[in-house]
Amino acid sequence: MKVVILAGGFGTRISEESHLKPKPMIEIGEKPILWHIMKEYSHYGHNDFIICCGYKQHMIKEYFADYYLYNSDVTFDFGHENKMIVHSNVSEPWKVTLVDTGLNTMTGGRIKRIKKYVGNEAFLMTYGDGVADININELISFHKKNKKIATLTAVHVGQRFGVLDIDRDDCSIKAFREKSMADGSRINAGYMVLEPEIFDYIDGDSTVFEQEPLRRLAENNQLDAYKHNGFWQCMDTKREMEMLEEMWASGKAPWKVWD
Repeated sequence: MKVVILAGGFGTRISEESHLKPKPMIEIGEKPILWHIMKEYSHYGHNDFIICCGYKQHMIKEYFADYYLYNSDVTFDFGHENKMIVHSNVSEPWKVTLVDTGLNTMTGGRIKRIKKYVGNEAFLMTYGDGVADININELISFHKKNKKIATLTAVHVGQRFGVLDIDRDDCSIKAFREKSMADGSRINAGYMVLEPEIFDYIDGDSTVFEQEPLRRLAENNQLDAYKHNGFWQCMDTKREMEMLEEMWASGKAPWKVWD
């Protein structure tokens, strides 16, 4: 299954870092958070990535173009043959397609723009700023069992976002609504499974995926919630970045499911 990662936004809420680089390239333990997300998917056997780029996209493209340089010992021999020798070559079993989805394109528009790379098949999709210990293959099995157009991962967190009304019996999402001060409902954490029919719910570049498309899917009973009770954390602020960095440095990062 292909993995689509949204990595094109401006990251304005963490502007201390994102004025220098796109948010998915902000580092945790000297590795971009995008790398951490990809490592989780790869752990479960999903290695075909489509990255939706936008803001400062050249930095994402340069990172993967020079991946060997960033992750291996290298000798540059200028004296004799003017050659580069890569030692202890570190590689990943990844195929990475980097797509310019526009500077100001909204999330739905970015998904619409990669339709030709996905083809007529179900695909995985998440945001380039959140890590989790979700079992990706269990998520896929849940999606296939329930046979909806879209499944998103729903988590409990301290509420700062709009929340989901989920049917207690069959996990169908009935509506989106704004949070209340003491709201204990789950939120959309990304980590979605989407059928190709999802493209019919997206009009174009100005479509915010989390608004009209998801609302229409909920109204049509075509949106399910995979309830995840483990770890999930987005990186919207400098404080959250520092918290993730501390977890990684301690050797107890919950999202590090790979060896």
